Parts: sequence; structure tokens; C-alpha cells
Amino acid sequence: MINTPNSQSRITQEDTNTIAITMADPVLEELNERFGSGDKPLEQDVIAELRSIMRMHQLSAQDLFFKWESYCIKMDMDELKASVQVLRNFKQDIQDALERSNRSQVHIKQEKRSGATPRVGKGGGDVFGMLDGLTSTPGGARASKAAPRKTPTTNRVKAEPASSPLKLEERFNSLGVVPPSSFNDRANAGDTIEVLNEHLQPADPPISPFSESRIKLTAGSDQKKLGYKPLAMKLSEASEILDDRIEEFMNLVMEHHGLDESAFGNAASQSTSEIVAVGRIASDSLEGKLNAASLVLETSRRMGGGLRVPLNVKQLQGYQFFPGQIVALKGSNSSGREFAIKEVLELPLLPNAASSPDTLQTHVERLRGGPDAMDSDDPTPLNILFASGPYTADDNLDFEPLHAICNEAADTYVDALVLTGPFVDIGHPLIASGDFDLPEEANYEPDTATMATVFKYMVSPAISRLVSANPSITVLLVPSVRDVLSKHVSWPQDVFPRRELGLPKSVKVIGNPMTFAMNEMLLGISSHDVLFELRNEELVGGRSKDRDLLSRTSRYLIEQRHFFPLFPPTDRQRLPKTGAGDGVPPGAMLDVSYLKLGEMVNVRPDVLIVPSSLPPFAKVIESVLVINPGYLSKRKGPGTYAKMTLYPPKNFQPDAASGGMLAHKIFERARVEITRI
Repeated sequence: MINTPNSQSRITQEDTNTIAITMADPVLEELNERFGSGDKPLEQDVIAELRSIMRMHQLSAQDLFFKWESYCIKMDMDELKASVQVLRNFKQDIQDALERSNRSQVHIKQEKRSGATPRVGKGGGDVFGMLDGLTSTPGGARASKAAPRKTPTTNRVKAEPASSPLKLEERFNSLGVVPPSSFNDRANAGDTIEVLNEHLQPADPPISPFSESRIKLTAGSDQKKLGYKPLAMKLSEASEILDDRIEEFMNLVMEHHGLDESAFGNAASQSTSEIVAVGRIASDSLEGKLNAASLVLETSRRMGGGLRVPLNVKQLQGYQFFPGQIVALKGSNSSGREFAIKEVLELPLLPNAASSPDTLQTHVERLRGGPDAMDSDDPTPLNILFASGPYTADDNLDFEPLHAICNEAADTYVDALVLTGPFVDIGHPLIASGDFDLPEEANYEPDTATMATVFKYMVSPAISRLVSANPSITVLLVPSVRDVLSKHVSWPQDVFPRRELGLPKSVKVIGNPMTFAMNEMLLGISSHDVLFELRNEELVGGRSKDRDLLSRTSRYLIEQRHFFPLFPPTDRQRLPKTGAGDGVPPGAMLDVSYLKLGEMVNVRPDVLIVPSSLPPFAKVIESVLVINPGYLSKRKGPGTYAKMTLYPPKNFQPDAASGGMLAHKIFERARVEITRI
């Protein structure tokens, strides 16, 4: 509008500048897209605060939004609404994290400078590398020189001390580090962090254990196939597996959207015609995080000769991609240099799990608790606990959190306890150094002791006491690639040998990943932290359809029909550090030739257990109850676990369109509590 001097409305110079900035500033536009609500733009003071944080920490708008998402999860904020006061708290949180990081780097540098002090060459009982700079006593040095190299003949699995002994607390104090607090002194033990389906009442524990198990286990995947020979991968086989996955999804998309095969084409070929291209998301760079500039589509051999073509996402209002994701894209490659995406087609989901009315009725009868139960008794809901390792803090091998959850399972007579590894963590400082004692009651041959001996005398006793107190309980153990006693080092992972572990016969060890049924409930579980890696590698831009980080990363698994859809996995250097050695964890250790063993087959699981270092949660996503129980023990303190109360079905009348089958709808019948141990 052109204003005359007589106009009632005037545009000031400040207004003109604001309009010009709004129209010309892409950063401002991106901030409004990511932090704004609906079509309402951000207030000027909010924009100023966001720009201040970006300048101070040299962050892009996307990186700032990622940090904002993490902060909202950390502060348990449901709505991503930015205000000036909240952003100032957010800025302080970033600053505090930066200062903690700088302090830790200073400590590392100090340790390196003091490393020239003469020391005994072999560890010398230094658990955390905290004795650097302390001169070894002459006696200790002479003893170490004279001692021949042989297996210790005492009950101590430890190198001989090379310096004056210091208490663990003194070692932490010498570095200015706060030592882990005592497990018995933990705060808020038993507090409930989150509840799903709060309207369902938690079941009262029975007066005594049931006379027989109320759970029937049925394998949903072939566990014998996990016994493949690891570290024998052939590149030709791996390439075929990756290519076959693209072809399978192309057929699924064709059937789901009712498309003819002529609608599909080669995204790498120059053409003005609009086609549907199915392929795998990848990056054109081996290093760095996926971004819009490095985004490429890897085609199948049949449709595109396996070529990679850059993707143009400018026409999309929002998108979310990660390396390894199979996508169906509608667009064209008119220039011959890039494929311009017009639309991302929806991938078909697996059908929901269902059972016949007779099968469901049989499971309900089993809930009555055996032949001693009265026919008039209402079935008691199932009580199941889910927990994930590590099961002890970094400063000890007492496994107090494991004992605590086993006591909880024994006291409340739960029906099942599902534990995922790692049980004896390869990243634990004491395990890595060999500086620990076995219990005094341990009876073993020192010359033949292995890590299975450690499991037998440190982990198995807690589980054995649980089974003795609650004989009808079902206990399941799922290994991890971080388990030091596992001889199968690749994922997908075979069970670890139980012969020398001292486990009760009723305890079952299953593969990783595994799909199985507890009565009618189909449960999928994998111990690897795939959610963290997806969070670390994903590319989210524009107005993403799912702005909740935890829901979005969980949805990837369901849409991709796989327990580990990411390829390649995250670089080990970018994973959360362990407390041992250089702090680099083993990572996913994928055996690509056997990735099909990680697929979800035929139907969606009713419940998906995905232990992760991300905040614990229980969410319903595409009719799947997704649970992250968290870790039972964090490196310096206690963690969390999940408690499920599953009520029996009440409707046994199938719909005419369902073919006589009834969907389980576990997400409607299960109360899930995330609880502090």
C-alpha cells in the first residue's frame, strides 16, 4: 500500500527495516518454521534471544533446534513453545554443559602431562587411570620386576599394586571429580516418572506366588539362524542383501498405492517425466552428519544400476531422513544432475497382530493361576518388569541395581522379568582393568577362571534367589554386543552359552533381536541402542510431520520393519563414552549379510522394547506400544525400569471384515509405569 501524507496509517523506518529483514533473511524464516507455532511468527525478543544463542555458540538454526529438542525432553516439557524466560534458561543450560566439557578436557590434559613419571608398566591396579603422577613405592616396583608372569593363585582377579593404595573417594577428589553416590543413599527410589494409560489401576500383588507359570512363551522368529559364523562377511553377499531390501519395498509400495510398474523409474536418468523412485537414503560424504547438501538416493541395481543421485528437497514443506532409510519418492530429474522431490510416498505398515477368539479365551483361562483357582475368580492381570543393563555403577561390581529389581520381582510375585544386556559390560572400568575381587564364597580354579566365572558369582546369585522366592516367574535374558562373555560379537547376535553361568534351568536366554509371544502379546526386543544412533544421524527439515524426537525415532523402526534400519551405523567415536580405556564403545558391529534376521516379519509387534540412553518413555505409535525402560544403572547413579500391568481382553466377538480374528490391542489394555530403581 502507498501512503500519502494524509493517510491515517504510516509506515515508520523501523517497520520498513523489519519487513525487509523478514522477507530477505533465510535464518529468520527457518527460526519461525522450527520454533514458531502454526502461522504465528515469533516475537522480536524471542528471535533476538535465539540469535544471541546462535552467535555465542556458533550454531546453525538446525543445530540450535536439535539442542532445543533435547532440552525440552530433559526438562520434561511437552510443548515446544519458546518464551524469553525459557530461552534464557536454555542458554544457561548450554553454557553449563560447555563449562563441564571444558573442565573434563582440562583434567585429561593434566593426566597426560603427568604421564612421564616413572611407573610400573602393567596397569598396577590403577582402575580409572587416576594414579598417574603418583610415584610408585620402591617395594612395589621391585615386587613387580621379580614376579613371574602367571595367573594369580588367590581369590583376587587383579594386578599387583604398584603404588601406595588410595581409597576410591581420594582418587576422585584428587581429580576434582564428584564420586558416584552410594546406591543405598539414592534419592527418589521407587518414584514413578511417567505413566501410560493412567486410568487403568495397578494390580495388587498376590498374597503368595502362583502354583504354575501364567505365561506361555512362543517364538516368533527362528533363533537357530542367529547361530551363524560371525566375522565371515562377503562383500557380494552384503551387497545383495542391501539391494534386495530396496526391491522388496518397491513391490510393497506398488501394491499399497495401486501403481503400475511403468510408474517407477530411474532417479539418476535425465527426464522431464514424473516418476516414483524407490531407493536408500545415503550421504555423498563418508564423514560428517547427513545434511541437505550431502543427501543422495542409492538406487537398486535393476532400476538404476546401483547409482547414487543427489536429492533436491526444496519443494517439500517438511522432511525427515536418515542413512539406510528406504524411501519412495515422487519427482523428476529434468537437469540430469539431481532428483527434485515433489512428494514422499507413505510406506505400507505391517498388519496388526491378531488371534482367534478361542486362542484368546485359552490365554484368559491361564491367567486364573492354575488348577487351584476357582472358576468364579476374575483373571488377575499380568505383571511384567522390563530392565536393561548396565546393572552396576562404574565404581563397583556389587550389582546393587540388579539385586534391587530382583527383590522387587520377588516381593510382588511378578509374572515375568525381562532383562537385556550388557550384564558384564566390556566398557566397565573394573572389568577392563581386571582390578576387582570375586566374592569370598566363590569356589573356582584360578587357572581356569573366565568372565563366565564373574557372571556366575556376581550376576547369577540375584537371579537364583528370585527364582527360589517366586518359582512360577518367567525370566528372560537378552545379550548385548557389549557383553564381555558373549562369543558372538556381531549384530544380529546369538545367545551366549549358559553352561558355565550357573543360571537356574527355568531362566531362558534368547537372541538379539528377538520376536516372541507372551500368551497373546507379541513382543519385539533388541538390546542395542538404535534410538540414540537414529537421533544422531537423522536429518529433519522444514515442518516435519512428527516433531517429537522420541516418537519420530521409534516410528522409523515400525515404518522400516526393522530393529536396526540405520546403515551405516554411527561412528563409534560419536557414541556415548564408556568409563574404560579410551572410552570408545564397540558400536553396532553389524553383520550386513545377516541383516534380514533383524527384520520384523509378517505382523507388527504389540510391544516393542528399545532400551536407550535417551530419556525413558512409554508411547503408543501406530498401534504399537513402544517402551524404553532406560538403563537400570547409569555410570554414576541409579537408573530406571518399566513396569507393565496387562489386563485380559474382554471382547471375543470378531468383526466380519477381520476374517474371524481379533486384534490384540495391547496398547489399550496395558498400564506402563517408568519407575526409578
